Amino acid sequence: MEKIIQITAGRGPAECTWVVAQVLKKVLEEAQEQQLETILLQREVGPENGTVETASISLKGKNADQFVSSWVGTIQWIGQSQFRKMHKRKNWFIGIFEIEPQNKGSVSDNDIHYQAMRSSGVGGQHVNKVSSAIRATHLPTGIAVVSMDSRSQHQNKKLATERLLKKLEDEALQQLKNHVGKQWENQLNIQRGNPVRVFTGTDFKKNKVEKSYKGIRQKLKNDLRNENN
Repeated sequence: MEKIIQITAGRGPAECTWVVAQVLKKVLEEAQEQQLETILLQREVGPENGTVETASISLKGKNADQFVSSWVGTIQWIGQSQFRKMHKRKNWFIGIFEIEPQNKGSVSDNDIHYQAMRSSGVGGQHVNKVSSAIRATHLPTGIAVVSMDSRSQHQNKKLATERLLKKLEDEALQQLKNHVGKQWENQLNIQRGNPVRVFTGTDFKKNKVEKSYKGIRQKLKNDLRNENN
């Protein structure tokens, strides 16, 4: 199972981009602890050293679904600004959103059409006499490359195939980046409230949720006392 998340500062100030950088480290560390495979798909650096505007991560593994669920939402950091020492604000928020993975199709040999063609360009009298150049076209997408590096048609076919696969890989990566780019609207939807995780201080420690049962016990005692009366 593959899950993709985006960690973003939204339109927050530099302090929020610092929080994104810290959360990115925490996510990768925790994913490693849970033996999840991670790939950093995209990262946009922030305005200050060591800051990140937004980052997208692919996560694969048995518990990827539960892992992502535990992180998606608003993340709060409570602490003094790293960049504006006199700033009074102590609460900073960023968002983590899930992105739908793109479909990845494998390239079949039947999807590639090869066409022999004559080499062109400056190369002497015999350049155009032999059809050694090869054009390789990926039929589903129409993406094509040409190889005329060698006098051997077989070698040019091999080179053309390698170049076409590389170009298809680059195209798939660009499509993914475009897909991620469309998620930037998430930056406008960061909710300041009900954070799924809270961190504090420059050491970025996770806040422990301390549950107090004193009030509950007292209420139960009062209810029992009222029933007895």
